[in-house]
Amino acid sequence: MIKIDNTQRLSFKLMDKDDANLFFELDQDPEVMRYINGGKVTSIEDIENILLPRLKSYTNAKKGWGLWKVTQLQTDNFIGWVLVRPVNFFNDNIELDNIELGWRFKQSSWGKGYGTEAAMAIKEMLIQNRGAQKITAFAFEENIGSIKIMTKLGMKYIKTDIIEDPVIDGELVIYELDVR
Repeated sequence: MIKIDNTQRLSFKLMDKDDANLFFELDQDPEVMRYINGGKVTSIEDIENILLPRLKSYTNAKKGWGLWKVTQLQTDNFIGWVLVRPVNFFNDNIELDNIELGWRFKQSSWGKGYGTEAAMAIKEMLIQNRGAQKITAFAFEENIGSIKIMTKLGMKYIKTDIIEDPVIDGELVIYELDVR
């Protein structure tokens, strides 16, 4: 099982069905959901019937795939998560050597570098474990905060394209980092 070392301010743990209340709590802020689905909060039924089954389908502790819970070391507060899974996992073009990174954080943690710190630690885990040839991230063009994280990770803009996923549909910017 892959472990991610604590950073100066954060700790990490793979999430599972027992974290349903944390997923629900995070998704109740319309601003957090703004660049996911236009600001619609997530119901507990959607957490149980959509998010948790999806999470179970791609979580692989040996490869480091899943949603990594991000907790502040000083307070032990949950502040968000970082996604790790193969690109196109939910369609016919799955790319096992291209790993998607994504993140969602509580608004109270925005602007403090937590997203970058967490994504950087997880990126380093993927590189050290040779878990990917490429690391990719997607965002709506208006999501400047996420795009800043992508560039701080060393990712480069590839293109803007329509992404079809059961949860997010739309035209997104795609950033990649070659880690071969």
